[in-house]
Amino acid sequence: MDEITITAVLKAKAGKEEELRQALLDVVPPSRAEKGCILYVLHESREEEGTFVFYEKWMSQEALESHIGSEHYGAYRERAAELVDSREVYKLKTID
Repeated sequence: MDEITITAVLKAKAGKEEELRQALLDVVPPSRAEKGCILYVLHESREEEGTFVFYEKWMSQEALESHIGSEHYGAYRERAAELVDSREVYKLKTID
């Protein structure tokens, strides 16, 4: 089994922090319920309002692809498109 870790850093557009926070919170429960999801945690920066970080662990590439293709993820991306100023996603592997 080749687990995949994702770290996604999203920064809200000015004045859109609360809207983005809610859009992100709404995608958490259905994502956690997906087959192949090991961990799906949303964080918010203590130092920079409107900066959010997802930390995710998926059982496989197939599980990750299923998540990306899910209805709730697509709805979240559409909703967040006008709220996000920047988005950086890192697909990680464990090396120790």
